[in-house]
Amino acid sequence: MLLLKLVFLVLLIRRGKSVCRLQVRAQPPELTKAGDFILGGIFTFRTGFRGSVSTFQTLPDPQTCLNINVREFKFAQTMIFAIEEINQNPAILPNHTLGYKIFNSCGMTNIIKSAIDSANGQREIIDERNCTKADTVQAVLGHSGSAPTMGFARILGRFQIPVLSHFATCACLSNREEFPSFFRTIPSDLHQSRALAKLVKHFGWTWVGAISNKNSYGIDGITTFIEAAKEEGVCVEYYHTFGQEGSLHELKTVVETVKYSTSKVIMAFMSHREMKLLVEELYKQNITGLQWVGSDAWITDQSLTDSEGHSILVGSLGFVVSRAKIPGLEQHLRQLHPSQFPDSQFVRDFWEDMFDCALNGSNTQRKPCRGSESLQNVKSYFTDVSKLRFSNNVYKSVYAVAHALNNLVTCEEGNGPFANGSCANTEYIQPWQVLHHLQNINFTTGQGERVTFDRNGDSPARYELINVQRVTSETMHVATVGVFDVTLPHGHQFIMNGMEIVWGGGSPMVPVSVCSESCPPGKRKVLQKRKPVCCYDCIPCGEGEISNITDSFECLKCPIYYWPNTRGDTCILKETEFLSYAEIMGIILTFFCLVGVILTAVITSVFFHFRDTPVVRANNSELSFLLLFSLSLCFLCSLTFIGRPSEWSCMLRHTAFGITFVLCISCVMGKTIVVLMAFRATLPGSDVMKWFGPAQQKLSVLGFTLIQVITCILWLTISPPFPFKNFKTFKDKIILECALGSAVGFWAVLGYIGLLAILCSILAFQARKLPDNFNEAKFITFSMLIFCAVWITFIPAYVSSPGKFTVAVEIFAILASSYGLLFCIFIPKCYIILLRPELNTKKHIMSKTKDIYH
Repeated sequence: MLLLKLVFLVLLIRRGKSVCRLQVRAQPPELTKAGDFILGGIFTFRTGFRGSVSTFQTLPDPQTCLNINVREFKFAQTMIFAIEEINQNPAILPNHTLGYKIFNSCGMTNIIKSAIDSANGQREIIDERNCTKADTVQAVLGHSGSAPTMGFARILGRFQIPVLSHFATCACLSNREEFPSFFRTIPSDLHQSRALAKLVKHFGWTWVGAISNKNSYGIDGITTFIEAAKEEGVCVEYYHTFGQEGSLHELKTVVETVKYSTSKVIMAFMSHREMKLLVEELYKQNITGLQWVGSDAWITDQSLTDSEGHSILVGSLGFVVSRAKIPGLEQHLRQLHPSQFPDSQFVRDFWEDMFDCALNGSNTQRKPCRGSESLQNVKSYFTDVSKLRFSNNVYKSVYAVAHALNNLVTCEEGNGPFANGSCANTEYIQPWQVLHHLQNINFTTGQGERVTFDRNGDSPARYELINVQRVTSETMHVATVGVFDVTLPHGHQFIMNGMEIVWGGGSPMVPVSVCSESCPPGKRKVLQKRKPVCCYDCIPCGEGEISNITDSFECLKCPIYYWPNTRGDTCILKETEFLSYAEIMGIILTFFCLVGVILTAVITSVFFHFRDTPVVRANNSELSFLLLFSLSLCFLCSLTFIGRPSEWSCMLRHTAFGITFVLCISCVMGKTIVVLMAFRATLPGSDVMKWFGPAQQKLSVLGFTLIQVITCILWLTISPPFPFKNFKTFKDKIILECALGSAVGFWAVLGYIGLLAILCSILAFQARKLPDNFNEAKFITFSMLIFCAVWITFIPAYVSSPGKFTVAVEIFAILASSYGLLFCIFIPKCYIILLRPELNTKKHIMSKTKDIYH
C-alpha cells in the first residue's frame, strides 16, 4: 500500500513538472534599465482610453490610450532621477545598482497586467525548481489613483511585494489585513478629510454640499469628511456621487442639485477626470458663484485648464502635500531626449507634441524635427520644478526602498532582524524580507525631510492649504495660504500665513454659506423641526439669563446680585436703589423738611417774643411751645428716612417717628381738652379746671408719650427693624430698605398714633362751635382732619408703592401732617400777633366771651 502511494506521487510530480506558465502577455515596460535590484513603476502617461468594457468572461480587447498626461511622465522621470542619484551615491547600496521597469498603463486592465508582470516577468515557462527566480521586482512604485492601486496592491500583497504610492490617498489602503504590503509617502485621506472639515469650519461654512466619484477613494474620503464635519458642527445639505463612465443622467442630477441648493460651498472629493466633467456641465448651465473645496486629486491638476469653463475653479481651496526642492531634477528633466529611450514610443510622442514636429517622418501632418530640439530653454509644466509636491513623494518612495535594501545588504550576521539574528541572503532575496526592512526605515532626505512609516504604512500628515488664484488655458496658478500639520498639538494644527485669498465666484470677501445666521450673544439657538442641527431660530434669553458666546444652545442664569445688560451677553451688578440725598426726590423732600424746621423755629421765636400777649397765653403757652418742639422733631425725623439704610437708621426712623408724633398728638389733645375745660370752667359754680390744670396737662402728655416709648422699646428688644436687600420688587434692581422686623410692633406704633389722632379729632369736633377768640378748636379740628386724611390714604399708598417710593410716601405723610398741624394751629395766631395786634388784647377776648352768654 505504501509503495503504491509513492508511485502515484512520482507520477503526479512528473505530470506537473512545468506548472508556471505565462497566461497573458502584458504590454512591455515603457522605460527600463538593468540593475542588481529592480524597482517597478506603474504610471498612466495618457489619460482616457478607447476600448470595450470588460465582461470578465473573455479576454478584453486592447485599449487605445489617448491624451498625454505630462504630470505622470514627470513622476516617472523623477523616479529615474532618484535611482540614478542613488547609484552614484557610495553611501547607499555600495557595490550594488538599482534598475527599473516603468510601465505606461492606462485603464484598469493594463494596470493590473503591469502589476502582475512586475511580480513574475514575461518568461513563457518557469520551472518549478527555479520559480522564485522569476523577474520579480523588489518593490512597485505607483499608482497615482487610489482605485487602481487598490486593485494591484491586493494581488502583490499576497506575494508580500512592497507597493509604494506617491498619490493614492484612500484611507481604506491603511487596512493591513487587506493590503499587507502597501506603503505611501502621501498622507492618508483620513487626515485630509478631517483637515478639510476643519478648513470649512474655520471659514464659518456650516452649510455645504458634498460630491464624490463612485469609487473607494471618493466614497471613503467624503464619508470621513461628513463624519468629521458633523464633529465640527458643519451640516451637509446634500451628498451625490457620479462616475466618469456613468450615465449622463447621474451627472445632470448632481448639477440640478447644485443649481437649486442653498449652500454656496461644495466639497468635491474626486479625481480630475470627474471634476472636468462636472465643471463643463456647470459651465453649460451657467451655474457660477460657488466656492469649491477640493481634494488633492484635482486641486492642482493642470489638465483641468483644458476644460471648458475652467474659470469656475478660480478661488478653490484644498490641501496638498508640502512643496519641496529636489536639487538636480530640473537639469535631469531638461536633458531628456528620445535617444535615451530608443524603444519608448511614448517618449517619441511626447517629444513630437512638445516641439510640434515629427521624428523620422512618423507623422506626415507635422514638419520633420531638425534634431536640434532641446528642453534646455523650454518653459513648460514638465520642466517646472518650482512647486514640486507629488514628485517629491516619488523621490522619497525611491529612497525609502533604497534604504530598506541598503539595510538588508549591509546586515551583519548575528545582528540581523530575523530568526537567531540572521540576515537575508543577498543572492536570494525574498519579498517579505524587503517588506520587513521597509516597515522599519527611518531616515532624513538631503532636503531635511524625515521619512518613516507607521504600522499601517502611512506617512506623517502635513499639508499646505492652496488657493487657486488664476486659471488660464495652459496653467493653474495657485498660492499657499496656510498649513495643516497633524503632528502639532490639537487646536494649533491649522495655521494661516496671512496671504490674501481669492474667493470663489469673484466674491471680494469670505463667502457666507449657512443654513441659519449665527445667533449673537444674548440669544440662544432653537432647532427647527425636521431639519439639520445647522438650521435653527434665534430667540432672546429669558429674564435674568445671558449667553456670552455666539451660537449658544443654552442661556446662563445670572447670580442673585447680577442682572443681564441690555444686550443680554453679560451679567452686570444690579443697581442698588434707595432714597438718596443726591437725587432730585431726596433733595426736594430734604428741602421741605428743612423748611418745616426753619418755619417752626420762626414761629417759636415769634411766640417766645410775644409770650406775654393774651393770644399766646390764652391756651396754655407751655403746651404750645411743647407742640412746636415736637413738630420740629417730626420734621427732623423725616431726614432719617433718606440715605442708605443702616442698622441704626432703621431703628431710629420708625421709633423717632412714632414717639415724636405721639408727643405731637398728645400736645394737640392736651390743648383740645384745655379748650373744652376752659369753656366748662366759665359756667357758674364749675371747678373743672382744678382737675385739669397745668400739672395734669403735662402728665397727660407724658403718659400718652410714655406708652409709645414702652411700645418702641419692646419692638426694638424683641424684633427691631434692620437693613434689608429687596430682590423681589424689581428683578433688575436691589432695593435697600428697612425691614420692619416685627410687623406687630410697626402696626402697634402706627395704630397707637391713629388711636390718639381719632380721639383728638372727636374732642376737637365737639369744641368746634366755641368762640373763635376763646379757643383753637376749629383750627385743631381742621388740622386733625388733614392729619387723619393723610394717614388714611398713606396706608394703601405705602403698601402699593415700589422700592424707594415707599419711603418717599412715608416721608410725604409725615411732612403733610406736620405742615397741616403747623399751619392750622399756629399760622392764624401768628396772623393776629403780627398783622392784627389790635385783636391781641384781653379786652377783645373777654368781650367775645361775654357776648357768648348774652
